[in-house]
Amino acid sequence: MNPLVYSGGCLCGQIRFQALGPAHNPHYCSCKLCQRHTGALSAAWVEFPRERVTWSSVPATFRSSDYSSRAFCSRCGSSLGAIDDEPTVALLLGSFDDNDQELLKPTRHSYQDARPGWCQGSE
Repeated sequence: MNPLVYSGGCLCGQIRFQALGPAHNPHYCSCKLCQRHTGALSAAWVEFPRERVTWSSVPATFRSSDYSSRAFCSRCGSSLGAIDDEPTVALLLGSFDDNDQELLKPTRHSYQDARPGWCQGSE
């Protein structure tokens, strides 16, 4: 059986990626780092082993914590994901060409309480 191939990229098309499935740990996160990285109150992520993600060109990165760097396009500013020190790449589901797949559906929500009070209880 061939692995699933997920593709996506930034708004301007300068950076494209391919990730070979299976996808791991699809989840929402509402921590302050994710909020600032995406400009949204919650980010939807899915993880892949680093060796299963290829980039058409290397994204720009910003060291956001002691274990991870945020990846983005230096031309259009699109947030693409996070490249962790451990061999994991977490990609933002909004950057996928086809994110309407059951295997990508988030199954948990990290830091849900970090959203504003008026947003609690909604996705």
